[in-house]
Amino acid sequence: MMTQVSKSKFKAHALEIFRRVELTGEPVIVTDHGTPSLIVRKYLGSANAGREQLQGSVLRYDGPFEPVAEADWDALV
Repeated sequence: MMTQVSKSKFKAHALEIFRRVELTGEPVIVTDHGTPSLIVRKYLGSANAGREQLQGSVLRYDGPFEPVAEADWDALV
């Protein structure tokens, strides 16, 4: 069963809650006036997961320091 905690209690005890989630792996639901607002759970992926997914996806980029879509801005005319 997932633990629920109010936003105000979460704010006061965030580090304690983070440590408990990290140690036990049990998610915590943060509520706002009794309504579930967000969930805190342990991250199970690798630290480089995002980098690994994007690796090799940019094949070529000309002019990395040039403005992007300069012609689309009316203010520049």
